[in-house]
Amino acid sequence: MVLQSVDVSRTLSAGGLVFEALRRAIIEGDLKDGDPIRQDEIARLFNTSRIPVREAIARLEQQGLVKTHRFKGAVVAGLSIAEAGEIFDFRCLVEAHVIRAAVPRLTPALIDEVDAICRASEAASDSMRWGDLNRQFHATLYRASALPFHLATLDNAMDRLDRYLRAQLLLTDGHARANAEHRGIVEACARGDADAAEALTVAHIRGAHVALRAHLGSIQAQSRQANDTGADPQT
Repeated sequence: MVLQSVDVSRTLSAGGLVFEALRRAIIEGDLKDGDPIRQDEIARLFNTSRIPVREAIARLEQQGLVKTHRFKGAVVAGLSIAEAGEIFDFRCLVEAHVIRAAVPRLTPALIDEVDAICRASEAASDSMRWGDLNRQFHATLYRASALPFHLATLDNAMDRLDRYLRAQLLLTDGHARANAEHRGIVEACARGDADAAEALTVAHIRGAHVALRAHLGSIQAQSRQANDTGADPQT
């Protein structure tokens, strides 16, 4: 299991640390769809008991990142095309509202901060680094909305999508398009044009949905073909 181990035997937040480590490993693809979450192994890696591990798994299950099967234990949850579509529809509704609320509150300093994130994204050559900057870009803009419940809910939705989006962008070289779309959103925000910022944000989300739907369809087709031939779909 690919996890960064840490000794949490003397901390009161063992469950939180295990949760964050597992969450990051799932989002970044170190733990893949269907991989087992072995409680004993994780407890040993973190030098803790199984109690905080169970707490972490329960939190991951609430966010849809893990599924628990009777007699088989917990595994990393996969994402269906239908579920992805529902999440993207949700994002369009919520993010349109959030960016519209954020635009009147954006300060020149915050615009400069987002502009710096754009420059870092354009220079990023590593897909994992770009994925982190992508999340940071949206979170920084949306922070001005002063809608913390909306932002927390969006963060959970992005956790479900993030590892698939990163893989899709890497395989399709979609970073340049996404960077250009980010630039357009920032320019609209800098002008104080909430209508344009909302429209560009929704278009950005819908474009990502189309690309990811094709990517997931390709994965599922490969899996069906592998099942028919008995081959490994990863080869």
